[in-house]
Amino acid sequence: VQLVESGGGTVQPGGSLRISCAASGFTFSTYDMSWVRQAPGKGPEWVSTIRPGGQRTYYADSVKGRFTISGDNAKNTLYLQMNSLKPEDTALYYCARVNPLDPTDNDYRGQGTQVTVSP
Repeated sequence: VQLVESGGGTVQPGGSLRISCAASGFTFSTYDMSWVRQAPGKGPEWVSTIRPGGQRTYYADSVKGRFTISGDNAKNTLYLQMNSLKPEDTALYYCARVNPLDPTDNDYRGQGTQVTVSP
């Protein structure tokens, strides 16, 4: 299993960014996938989860209405569209595969991509 994030960078407050996660080594279309972020000096924070097929998505209250999770099964890629970014969104964002035996846990994660929101 391999998860490789890309697309991070520095953006001004109010700006937008789309990050991606290329998945390989498993059948991407059959797993719940999540985005998790970790800000400097803080613990991991769950951001969003998408069910297989994309029919159901879930968001943390802190990003609801601003972020959109999606997946492209043909490309085995997970996305996170982030709009109206705030300085408090600054963090290392990584994608994770939800453990099918324990939905409260992730069994694989990527190395992450840094998102910095700064004037």
